[in-house]
Amino acid sequence: MKKKTASMPKKNPLSLQLDISKFEKANDEEKFLQQRMRESTTFFKDGMRRLAKNKLAMTCLIIVVFIVLIAIFVPMIYPYSYEQQLGVTAGQSVDSSYNNLKPFEYGETELKRMEEGESIFPHIFGTDSHGRDYAIRVIYGTRISLIVGFFASIIVLIIGAIYGAISGYYGGKVDLIMMRIVDIIYSLPDLLMIILLATVLKQTLTPVIEGTGLEKLGVGMISIFIVFALLYWVGMARLIRGQILTIKQQDYVLNARSIGAKGGHIIRRHMLPNCISVLIISTALQIPSAIFTESYLSFLGLGVNMPMPSLGSLAAEARSGIFTYSYRLIIPAVTIFLIVLSLNLLGDGLRDAFDPKLKK
Repeated sequence: MKKKTASMPKKNPLSLQLDISKFEKANDEEKFLQQRMRESTTFFKDGMRRLAKNKLAMTCLIIVVFIVLIAIFVPMIYPYSYEQQLGVTAGQSVDSSYNNLKPFEYGETELKRMEEGESIFPHIFGTDSHGRDYAIRVIYGTRISLIVGFFASIIVLIIGAIYGAISGYYGGKVDLIMMRIVDIIYSLPDLLMIILLATVLKQTLTPVIEGTGLEKLGVGMISIFIVFALLYWVGMARLIRGQILTIKQQDYVLNARSIGAKGGHIIRRHMLPNCISVLIISTALQIPSAIFTESYLSFLGLGVNMPMPSLGSLAAEARSGIFTYSYRLIIPAVTIFLIVLSLNLLGDGLRDAFDPKLKK
């Protein structure tokens, strides 16, 4: 017979190292204080907090917001329009004194009205060779460039994200075929294809949109959007494909598959939300690229239709008087420089703030 031994009481393992009697339970006030100190955060809030610490990126953000506000609200209160020829009046001869005014100069008719006591808003940047106020044309050109940059980036984001996600998720032959299409588009010379497509589309779309609501938008603007939809999404598609190839091996994706979730649901609800950092960074860096592309297309005469101004078309018009009226070339060039540089530096700041691999 085995001898029964009394069971020894179990000791708290913490009592071997700490004197538990010296500790007291936290009261309700201390628990509430701890909860307030431990404030919950999200990925977006955490990224914006790090972005706010980047002084260079925040300075660029302020510059971009300032330019956007000017482009939106100044035309609402500005007394001149971008297509108004100040020296041309109904039933009267053309007053050439309005042509090629220097900054803060006035035409002869305006000088007479000022002598009579009427207040006239100055031409801040003067007028062009057709007597149109140059400041409002620069502001409208900035608005056009920002619109093209924003919407072209949205087009690239949508097409590239969907294409890359499908390619990365299904893999195999689907991925092989889709990526070879991307390689073919990558191998095409960008500048040559853009010029060819813009020229062909401009001739093809002109009779199609004539008499419709799209005629005011212009063939040039539509062709620019089509060019971005055909050529500029491949970089985004490659980035998203690489992210999807990594994410689809995670346990939560395998669990979603095991319960019968369809591929579209998994991509939309589980994969793309986990690519948000790549989407934000790539879109932010795509905007200045789109603005620059629109500017040099307009500079070559393949952008917006006249008399609608663009920063590129304003720079092209200024070439004829580059020595006499050099400020007409400097003003749109500096505007393009500020927009593109600020957006690029802001994109770098967003990359530093939202890329998990760069966390300290």
